[in-house]
Amino acid sequence: MADNRRWWALVVIALAQLMVVLDMTIVNIALPSAQADLNMSDANRQWVITAYTLAFGGLLLLGGRISDLAGRRTTFMIGLLGFAAASALGGAATGQGMLFGARALQGVFAALLAPAALSLLATTFTEPKERAKAFGVFGAIVGAGAAIGLLAGGLLTEYLDWRWCLYVNVPIALVAFAGAWAILAPGGRHPDAHLDVPGALLGSGGMLALVYGFSEAASRGWDDGLVVTLLVAGVVLLAAFAVWQTRARVPLLPMSVIKDRQRVGAFLTVLFVTVGMFGVFLFLTYYLQGVLGWSPLKTGLAYLPMTAAMIVGSTQIAARLLSRVPPRTLIVPGLLVAAGGLAIIAQVGVEPAYVSHVLPGMLMLGLGMSTAMMTSISLATGSVAPRDSGAASATFNTAQQVGGSIGTALLNTIAASATATYLTAHAGPGVDKRLLQAEATVHGFNVATWWAFGALLLAALIAGVVVNAERAPTPQGAGERTPEPVDTLG
Repeated sequence: MADNRRWWALVVIALAQLMVVLDMTIVNIALPSAQADLNMSDANRQWVITAYTLAFGGLLLLGGRISDLAGRRTTFMIGLLGFAAASALGGAATGQGMLFGARALQGVFAALLAPAALSLLATTFTEPKERAKAFGVFGAIVGAGAAIGLLAGGLLTEYLDWRWCLYVNVPIALVAFAGAWAILAPGGRHPDAHLDVPGALLGSGGMLALVYGFSEAASRGWDDGLVVTLLVAGVVLLAAFAVWQTRARVPLLPMSVIKDRQRVGAFLTVLFVTVGMFGVFLFLTYYLQGVLGWSPLKTGLAYLPMTAAMIVGSTQIAARLLSRVPPRTLIVPGLLVAAGGLAIIAQVGVEPAYVSHVLPGMLMLGLGMSTAMMTSISLATGSVAPRDSGAASATFNTAQQVGGSIGTALLNTIAASATATYLTAHAGPGVDKRLLQAEATVHGFNVATWWAFGALLLAALIAGVVVNAERAPTPQGAGERTPEPVDTLG
């Protein structure tokens, strides 16, 4: 592919990935308006979020293998059209069931789209310097997409209507589809790629059970019978999936994808980073709106500095250094800087603390996290056989989804428990109940943020111990390979 076409291909791929990532958060700020409009109960409103993440996280491995089977460009374009149709259906929802179904359909097509997008990127840019630049842009989008979603959700909800948080995907998807049709090279299916049906059932079933279990834990509690059953079933199904993958003729998740030391380090790093990050975005949103009383738009604008820091970290730090230094010298310091940002945020009180705590914390968080994430993406998709590119990309996206689900459920539960304990310990005659509730809520957020801080430190430790490549790997079949250790896990 000519140089100019490659960079235009990056625009198309990045646009599609941005749509998928921001859709995880764009609806959050619009949720109160949608709840009132469609008469949703407090118990049911979570399904607007859960239906999307459940289908997305549960079907990613299957979507990745379909990408290898049907061809990445074809899968990418089908995913775009399906996502646009599901978004239009959700925007036109006349009842909560219709909205929940549309969100689930969005997740299904996102599970096709995300692995295809990442594997297209990995196979389009193979020259080390160009690859670093391309992954810098992609990493910035992955990192900043959640914050951009919050900003877009605030703007659309405040000035148009909550339905536009879904309708906005239609023109984005159609533009990306037209670009893919005109720019991306048609890619045939790999002749030795086959769909492992038993593996698909076991893997998707296990992931669906785990994601659903973690999602329900936030509202039901970890000791609830349904939550325990789902988590146990998920572990059993995934254990059976792992056993089957060692016997299948063409496995859904080839062992070569997860036996490579560098990829395992990248997958585990991303898992624990997202465990810490997804809950923190939620807490910051509630802190700014619920405690400080900010509007949805003002809350969205508050995330802009972090978005800018993410772009700088990915494109100006990681992308420039990735081909020159060992990956862990980018990942570990990046995660330590991000953890330092969380340590600052974890000290906020009920008084306004955006300039003194939230802003500097967000800047450190954005800068450090994007540097680490962009490097991890490159590690996760490097030196993969072309026929397994979709499976590797899907595994990376699965680590993100599972980490986000665990983090949201775990940190929400920790925050709720800490809030309840604080209320019990400080209640008494003459106490201002409104002030006490605010103090207890902030205390719960702070305790949970310290746990997120620990998750980032654990991610840094894993990256420091497991990732030992001298340089980020390039895809198999590239004209130029950078040296790296050949250690594998197993």
